[in-house]
Amino acid sequence: MKLKQLLLVVAVSAISAIGSVWIYSKVTRKQSSDFVQTVNGNLPANYAGFTENGAAGEQPIDFTKAANAAVPAVVHIKTKIPAKKVSNQLPRNRNNMEDLFEQFFGPNDFFGPSIQPEQRASGSGVIISEDGYIITNNHVISDGGNGVADEITVTLNNKKTYKARVIGKDPSSDIAVLKIDGSGLPFLLYGNSDNVKLGQWVLAIGYPLTLETTVTAGIVSAKGRNIGINGRQSNTPIESFIQTDAAVNQGNSGGALISTDGQLIGINSAIYAPTGTYAGYSFAIPVNLVKKIVNDLIKFGDVKRPYLGIQVAEDKFDAGDGAHIGTVAKDGAAAGIGLKPGDVITKINDAPISSWTELQATISSYNAGEKINITYRRNGEEKTTSAVLSANTGTYEKIASGFNDKLGADLETLDKKLAEKYEIEGGVVVKKIKQGGAFSNTRMQDGFIITSINGVEISSIEQLNRAVSSFRGETMQLEGIYPGYDGIYRYPLNLAD
Repeated sequence: MKLKQLLLVVAVSAISAIGSVWIYSKVTRKQSSDFVQTVNGNLPANYAGFTENGAAGEQPIDFTKAANAAVPAVVHIKTKIPAKKVSNQLPRNRNNMEDLFEQFFGPNDFFGPSIQPEQRASGSGVIISEDGYIITNNHVISDGGNGVADEITVTLNNKKTYKARVIGKDPSSDIAVLKIDGSGLPFLLYGNSDNVKLGQWVLAIGYPLTLETTVTAGIVSAKGRNIGINGRQSNTPIESFIQTDAAVNQGNSGGALISTDGQLIGINSAIYAPTGTYAGYSFAIPVNLVKKIVNDLIKFGDVKRPYLGIQVAEDKFDAGDGAHIGTVAKDGAAAGIGLKPGDVITKINDAPISSWTELQATISSYNAGEKINITYRRNGEEKTTSAVLSANTGTYEKIASGFNDKLGADLETLDKKLAEKYEIEGGVVVKKIKQGGAFSNTRMQDGFIITSINGVEISSIEQLNRAVSSFRGETMQLEGIYPGYDGIYRYPLNLAD
C-alpha cells in the first residue's frame, strides 16, 4: 500500500512539472513576441538590436597585423629645457634706505631668487613620410610658454636616435610637426576620421610612463568631444576629439590612434582623469583636422586658418542639434550669404554638424578660399546655401558686453610706443582693479600689464576677450610685467569667483 501511494505521488508530481513547463513556455513566448513586433515578418527599422546575418559566426577581430604594421612608425620624443633663474619679486614702493641697501648688497628679491631646475619630458610621435616628417602634440615639444624645448630627440622603435627640428606648431589644435634627417623610414597612412563610427575597435600606440612601445585597444566611445584643454595654450582653441576607452597615460601624447586596418585616424592628445593617470577616458585629435594643419605647417610654417565669420550663441555651445549662431561678422563669409543670429547649422557638405565643437573642427579642415555647402535651420525650416571660406575672421560690431565688469577691472590696450619702451610686443593694461570682480581675488596690483594668458600672447583687449570667452576651465594663468620692475609676474585667475 505504501509503495502504491509513493508511486502515485511521484506520478502526480511529474505530470505537474511537465504541465508547468508547458504553460510557462507558452506564456513567455507570447510575452517576448509582444515586446518585439514584426512588420510583414521583418523587424522595425528602429529596433535597438544587432541582428546582422552571420554576425554570431564571424571570427574575432585580429589586432596583430595592424599593431605590427604601425609600431615601427611610432617614435619616442624626449625634450630638455635647461635650468634658468625665475624672479618672484613683487613690485613695491621703494625708499632711500632700500636704495642704499642695494648699493652695498645688490638687489633684494623679496622671496629670494629662485632657480627653475633643468626640465626633461617625453612623449610620442608618428612618422608620416619616409624622409622623416613627424606629427606630435604642441605640448610635447613646448618650453612651457610660447617657445619650444631647447633640445628635442627622437628615438625609433629600432633604438636609432635622431636630433629633431621643429617645422611648425599650432597651439590652437595642439599639433606640431618635427623633421629628422633620414630616408626609407617606416610611416603610417592617413585614414578618414569622418568615417569613424561609435563602437568600432581602435588601437592606441605610444610610449607611456617611460615604457617602451605600448599598444592598447579600445572602442570609439564618442566623437566631437570638447574638454576645454587647448584653451590652456591658445586663445582660439579648436577641439573635436575622438573619445576612446583605450588606455592612454602620460607619454602617450602625440602617439597614434589607428583603425584595425592599420590606418592613422587620430593623434592621442589627452586623458580626462581626477588622478592625472588613466581612468577610462582618452582623447585623440581626428586625422582629417590633423592633415590640413600638418600640410599648412610643412608648406607655410604656420596654419592658414579658414573662417566663416560667425560666433557661437554661448548658452548653446554644445546644444546637440546643430551649431547655433550667436553673432555674425558684418564683413565675413556668413554675412555675404545671408546667415543670421539664431540660425542653426546642421551640415557642412556631407558632414553632419551637431554642435559648435564639430563645426569648428570641420571648418578648420578646409582651406581659405574653398567653397562649401551649408545646410542650416531657420524658424524650423531647413535651407541650403554655399559660401567661400575667408582668410579673415571678420569684424564684429560688439565685443562681449560687460566684459570689464565680469573681470572687475578697467582695462585698455597698451600704447604701441609704450610697448616699444618696455621691450614687449604689446599687452593689456589693468588700470584699476575693482572690488568684487575676479581680479580682486588675486594679488595683482593696478598698473599690471597682461602679456599672455596660458602661455598665449595677448596684445589687445579683443585678444584678451577671445581668450577668456573661449576658455572652458575655471582657472587660467595670467603673465605680465610691472613697468619699472624686473621679471615676469604670474597670477592665477579663477573665473568661477
